[in-house]
Amino acid sequence: MSDRLGAVRDGMLPASLLVHQMESMNNNGLATEDVQSQAELPVEVREPEAAVRSDIASPVDLAAERDRLAKEKAELQDLLQRRQAEFENYRRRAERERSELFEYAAMDTVKALLPILDDFERALKTETSDKEYARGMELIYKRLYESLRKLGLEPISEEVPLFNPHIHNAVEVVDTKDHPDQTVLEEFQKGYYFKGRLLRPAMVKVANNS
Repeated sequence: MSDRLGAVRDGMLPASLLVHQMESMNNNGLATEDVQSQAELPVEVREPEAAVRSDIASPVDLAAERDRLAKEKAELQDLLQRRQAEFENYRRRAERERSELFEYAAMDTVKALLPILDDFERALKTETSDKEYARGMELIYKRLYESLRKLGLEPISEEVPLFNPHIHNAVEVVDTKDHPDQTVLEEFQKGYYFKGRLLRPAMVKVANNS
């Protein structure tokens, strides 16, 4: 390069020719650099199809996952059925308790009215010359009794001939040979059921000849 500059300076080589040669060298150098830069770029390597699909589960894994999900589903269904059964039992128990609460509340009310019913019965057995008064008392007694009967009041039958400790309360025992042992001789106070349950035992006189 220095020789060519010297030749130009001495007039042996035209300056235009020197410029042309320098441009050619520059172009060749740039082309060479482009080729080198392209050679240095990473080459994209395509993986085989088998490697791309390596993350796909095998049939054995799919079967295991299916079995696991089926087991979880069965457990959830069983849990749901048990929860539904428990809720249904709770609902029935709550309804029964609420019904019994209302029933017992009415039972206590009816039991509290029994002494009034007893007073009417004793008053009706008393002789009186005032017929209108006796008739009025009888009407009031019947109306009260019918109202209590609609609520569930039932009298214990007086036709039970023998003493029954489940429905009778023996307030008097009479030694006698005229009647069989344990015969109910007299009823002092009526006994009652309320919706099939014993509300009050009957107070009776019982014969004893043992």
